[in-house]
Amino acid sequence: MSLENQIRNWMQGKEEELVTALAPLIAAESTLGEAKPGMPFGEGLAKALEEALALAKAWGFRAENIDGYVGTADLSNCPDGLHVLAHLDVVGAGTGWDTPPYRLIRQGDLIFGRGVDDDKGPLVAVLLAMRCIRELGVPLSKNVKLIMGTDEETGSRDLAYYYASHPYAPYALSPDSVFPVTNVEKACYAPKFSKKWVATANSISINGGIRKNVAPSNCSAEGIPCDRETLTKAIQTVREKTGVSFECIQMDDSWKISAMGKAAHASTPNEGNNAITAMLELLSMLPLPEGSEKETIVSLHQLFPHGDHHGQALGIAMEDDVAGKTTVTLSLLHMDNQGFEAQFDARLSLAATEENTAQAVYTQFSTLGWDCHGTFHPAHVVDGDSDFIRTLISCYETFSGNVGYCESMGGSTYVHNVPGGVAFGAGEHGFDSHLHGPNERARISQLLKTSEIYAAAIAALCR
Repeated sequence: MSLENQIRNWMQGKEEELVTALAPLIAAESTLGEAKPGMPFGEGLAKALEEALALAKAWGFRAENIDGYVGTADLSNCPDGLHVLAHLDVVGAGTGWDTPPYRLIRQGDLIFGRGVDDDKGPLVAVLLAMRCIRELGVPLSKNVKLIMGTDEETGSRDLAYYYASHPYAPYALSPDSVFPVTNVEKACYAPKFSKKWVATANSISINGGIRKNVAPSNCSAEGIPCDRETLTKAIQTVREKTGVSFECIQMDDSWKISAMGKAAHASTPNEGNNAITAMLELLSMLPLPEGSEKETIVSLHQLFPHGDHHGQALGIAMEDDVAGKTTVTLSLLHMDNQGFEAQFDARLSLAATEENTAQAVYTQFSTLGWDCHGTFHPAHVVDGDSDFIRTLISCYETFSGNVGYCESMGGSTYVHNVPGGVAFGAGEHGFDSHLHGPNERARISQLLKTSEIYAAAIAALCR
């Protein structure tokens, strides 16, 4: 019997086993928390790592906790030939869920819960693939090491810690995207910028966003002095223009306004509806009192107008034939009576450089008296014509029945800073997993298909 058929047969009937294995990982609320001894990213992530290591051991793998930063599971005692990187940390649940976000809910072929798609479900799928190869007795000359990380969403400090004392493997994969193969990841620039001013007794406050890499669905503003008629007309105009909805509550002689848009990943801001930029559009139309708050609101609106997803107003819009257009998301904003702080997230064309992007932004913000701090992270590009990539595409085509190809993406996957690493699955184009939003979901059938594809890739790369 061919290895292809052996893999397919082994995976038959594994649905319930996969779901049962994944449930404890989803139950761990693994968002960034306060560092504690042995828990560099907080108790929630320590719990998720504990559960993942317990699963790896229960399935017969040698597993190790690397100082709370990552966990590892090894397929054999051979020298490392392939590192597979999957992460246990998740974006905060936010609001709008129809099911409990930290409880795995199954509805037919669909499963719901924070992390079922990004990246706990794929992590379990890879571990299942490793089990498949071991139990089929496929001879390997190189080890496969699953690296289970805890800080992908907030900077990948876990991998920096691990690879500071461990060598890279010849090959590296991550199921942190979609099939077929993502071999180009855009450069990234996400600076924090701010300004302080003399505190005032009465002022406007603004709060919007939850994470730098999420286009925000909510933004609130308080202390807005305006008559009802003017505010009502402005809201109607902005709602018709942006599609964002607003709610208002009168507070003595001022208003509290809430904007409700649609969240999206920062790499695809056009798929959401940014509540912060819509709020800035609204506030810039109102007769606000002169002062630092109004000046800042007007400047922010001019630099980040609603619907400008490519940084044209910011002066960093660029495009190339491989990675496409730069995307920009104003993702965080806080303003009170002493100043403001904000952050935008830009995923950049390959034409972008530190000089024409980061330095250009810094110079522009400096003229406004804003402090600006951020690091330009270069693009990640892997040769799409290598034997490594051709092998992955072949495995994908065999088990999916689809044509394989290489593509670029705006998001940074878990291998962005790993030499030669590529993102390989676990999702498919055409299926909305609600990534980073409410009701995150995955298909059990797709996770098992991922296991088949990874089993074949492991056999081909490590024989």
